[in-house]
Amino acid sequence: MALAPTVQLLAALSAVAVLLVLAAGGVLLARGPYGRTVVYGGALVVTLLAAASALTAIAAPTGALVLPLGIPWIGANLRLDALSAVFLFVVNLGGAAASLYGLGYGRHDHAPERVLPFFPAFLAGMSLVPLAADAYTFLLAWEFMSLASWALVVSHDKEAGNVQAGLVYILMASFGTLALMLAFGLLAAGGGGFTFEAMRAAPPTGWAEAVVLALAMLGAGSKAGLVPLHVWLPLAHPAAPSHVSALMSGVMTKVAVYGFIRIVFDLAGPPDWWWGIPVIVAGAIAGVVGVLQALLQSDTKRVLAFSTIENIGLIFVGLGLALAFKASGFGGAAALAFTAALFHVFNHAAMKSLLFFGAGAVLTATGSRVMDRLGGLIHRMPVTSVAMLIGAAAISALPPLNGFASEWLVFQAILLSPELPAWGLKLAVPAAGALLALAAALAAACFVRLYGIVFLGRARSDEAANAHEVDAFSRAAMLALAAICVLAGLFPGLVIDALQPAVTALVGVRMPAQSEVAWLSIVPVAESRSSYNGLLVFLFIASSALLSAFVIHRLATGAVRRAPPWDCGFPNADPVTQYSAGSFAQPIRRVFARSLFAARERVEMPPPGSLAPARIEITARDPAWAFLFLPLAGLVERIATRANRLQYLTIRQYLALVFGALVLLLLVLALWT
Repeated sequence: MALAPTVQLLAALSAVAVLLVLAAGGVLLARGPYGRTVVYGGALVVTLLAAASALTAIAAPTGALVLPLGIPWIGANLRLDALSAVFLFVVNLGGAAASLYGLGYGRHDHAPERVLPFFPAFLAGMSLVPLAADAYTFLLAWEFMSLASWALVVSHDKEAGNVQAGLVYILMASFGTLALMLAFGLLAAGGGGFTFEAMRAAPPTGWAEAVVLALAMLGAGSKAGLVPLHVWLPLAHPAAPSHVSALMSGVMTKVAVYGFIRIVFDLAGPPDWWWGIPVIVAGAIAGVVGVLQALLQSDTKRVLAFSTIENIGLIFVGLGLALAFKASGFGGAAALAFTAALFHVFNHAAMKSLLFFGAGAVLTATGSRVMDRLGGLIHRMPVTSVAMLIGAAAISALPPLNGFASEWLVFQAILLSPELPAWGLKLAVPAAGALLALAAALAAACFVRLYGIVFLGRARSDEAANAHEVDAFSRAAMLALAAICVLAGLFPGLVIDALQPAVTALVGVRMPAQSEVAWLSIVPVAESRSSYNGLLVFLFIASSALLSAFVIHRLATGAVRRAPPWDCGFPNADPVTQYSAGSFAQPIRRVFARSLFAARERVEMPPPGSLAPARIEITARDPAWAFLFLPLAGLVERIATRANRLQYLTIRQYLALVFGALVLLLLVLALWT
């Protein structure tokens, strides 16, 4: 039964329409003096209003609407429910931050006509995906989102590697769309309709449900960055402008998570116990591989791109746990795991957008993304360095910031796994928990390395030595997201309660109301098991630091002496003698990356008596490229070479080929019948 459209749904559609108008305006105004202000400023206002409307819609009654667009006998079915509202809020919050950042960062864009029209179009596509309520509208919005983001990836096509990054991205996006199209085809086969309502009424059974789960993982996983479908992220994210990189990494990957949740949790029917195993395993592998790859990179944006793969893995582990608990009848545990996944969706959107903004600020100030050409920026970019420190601590899951709260919930759900009855889950979940613990530790090392090399020590280049703070719009965007990271970490109970309408709709059970727990603590299961209070942790850390400073200054001398660093006996030691990105990661690289990524080191030592520096060359390979995509590309090339001969056939051979194909099809049809 169609529900009456609500104000929030109409507001969301109006926001999409205005963003499309801004995209058209970007074509006309891109070269004008006010184009950047109109497009980014308009997008900022629209996304802020849409985010506020989506926030109120999470707990509001759902609305549905059918527009006379698209396929004549289906139309465009649109619906705003609690899950859509959660992801619509994440999309528009990230869009508002990126728009504010773009007001300043866009000044440095030498080809605004390649960015301004596609930026609001990208936001419109991402907003439309959660609103779609039929397969055609969903896939249309999904493709529109992919094409707009592809145009942004290749916007700076003169820079080395950007065209190749765009090619790989569009290939992976097309593969993902094909997988989703097949999944929707199987879902529609049961109910005979392409609306989500019809699919929901007749979910697949038997082998079809397994195929739907696999196709959903392939389709959504290729967009989200699950291993081995992650290969486009480290190519496309550095190629795009930094505020677009923030949207792609922080927001678009969450739209992919939405697609997976919508299909598997909503349309595919009640899960079987084994559904959680492939999701948990894929998430755990993505978590470890992503962070290990991040530790091998020296490009700041590639580090952040690989870190996204790790966090997507964490989210999928939470979703897999929710499937396992739901199928086993543990509603409370399923609600905890699903809440943890949604909470980390929100947190990662804020943390990763903040970090990409910081990387963009460093790129603007120094002209470099290479960590070994940076250093000492904490003195020249104090606001950026503070914001990046908060973002790095949050994504490293350090309390009392938001990243810790959501990861803590995931581990609380993992600790409930011994109650699961299936032995497969009893074995898979603890193994995944161990891998996630390893990933969490490596993530902390990864961001200590990133922050230490880029912002601490001495400048390693003249550009870093002469850097200066970025514009006020960029700083405001970074500080706003840093504030969200802090507030969501200090008061996680408020976020958890806000997510419960979506949790209840998909899992059937909700977590206990956290706002009713004393002292703003959160209690995932019961007070006898565990509890956490971010505010108390913050007060403890702050009071300990102040007390330590007081004791040190009272008991020790208050004099401050500045001296040059120890130079090993060499006068005027070069800044390159500091720890580099490669040397910091050497122990971890030698332990893990030799076998996983075939990492090799080649050292070139100067002859005796020479003061020339030694040089080290580090190589590594991505096994996804080596063992999957390159052989697949070779196979496609060989098939294409053979198929190319068809264009040189004679008329008689063409007629024989068509006749043979017709006979073959008739035989297949006869045997099928």
